[in-house]
Amino acid sequence: MDLALYHPELGYYTSGRRGPGRAADFLTAPESHPIFGWAMARQLHEAWERLGRPAPFTIREPGAGSGALAAGIVEGLERAGSPLRDVLRYRIAERSAIRSRQVSERLAAIGAAALVEEDDDAPIAGAVIANEVLDALPVHRVEGRNDGGIAELFVDLDGAGALATVAGPPSTPALAARLDAEGVRLEPGQRAEICLELDGWIGTVATGLARGLVILVDYGHPATALYDPARGSLLRAYIHHRVHDDPFANVGRQDLTAHVDLTAVTSAATAAGLDPLGTTTQAAFLAGLGAGEDLVALQADPATTLEAYLEARSALFRMLDPAATGRFAVMVFGRNLPAEPPLAGLAYQLPDAVRRAAGGGGGADTPR
Repeated sequence: MDLALYHPELGYYTSGRRGPGRAADFLTAPESHPIFGWAMARQLHEAWERLGRPAPFTIREPGAGSGALAAGIVEGLERAGSPLRDVLRYRIAERSAIRSRQVSERLAAIGAAALVEEDDDAPIAGAVIANEVLDALPVHRVEGRNDGGIAELFVDLDGAGALATVAGPPSTPALAARLDAEGVRLEPGQRAEICLELDGWIGTVATGLARGLVILVDYGHPATALYDPARGSLLRAYIHHRVHDDPFANVGRQDLTAHVDLTAVTSAATAAGLDPLGTTTQAAFLAGLGAGEDLVALQADPATTLEAYLEARSALFRMLDPAATGRFAVMVFGRNLPAEPPLAGLAYQLPDAVRRAAGGGGGADTPR
């Protein structure tokens, strides 16, 4: 999975051949309309105020893709006349030089090229935002055994020279340890995915944040729901806006994702010294930040064409729809950031029972 997605020359994300967008393989919320970024800008402004208006206020965005979210945030601050715009800095944490260049060009196109800074390891005062990044971290595939243990599913070649799955002893005891820590036991024959890179990724995020907040948006479930025997494997491939479950097809030319273990995210974040501020759905997050009011304002603006309004309405409804991306999880963590009162994006905290039922994320075939 790591090679298929991140090989320097042939990887899906690093080659620059494909990616997010209407004409590509999947469409993220920021790509569908800047109204997502406008709402995120309000959350950042509130955090900036709560931190005492630090200058600069730096955003670090891993997996920034085409720069749609970055551009939406800048536009949102400008639309609101926020003074945060004047002290904002943007660091692009991309493994792909091609993607980094695309983000810089996207910001330059809206007159914001000066905001981009070279990313380094220096801790920032500001925010780390990762939209649909965790689902693309490489995973280990495992299968329950009759004796209650697990086997790992490796990639090999069959007799015809084609890629095939081969079961064997786990490559590391950390796989069983993760399941044990979460109280999970796989049924015989049950297949699942475990992301061991998550702890290191979260640790790096935490180390790079002196004070501020971390906002993670993705599809996934708490461990008990993620590893429910009825759910099965949640490794998915996306190509031309179609989803399937064959990771060996179109290697390097299709996106590969696995639903996120939200329990593991919280555990890793707290272990890294981040404070959990709340978890909600994307729909509730956007509602709390006034995305609906943005749509009303567009409708009332004489400069808005009917086509532009309908496009914005369609995109926002999809972002809010619990049958689409509205059920994605939004997990917010802080460091040296006052937790009270709740941030606007967390104003609509879901009851635990409802959040568990929703799983905080997408179903087996999450629409993208």
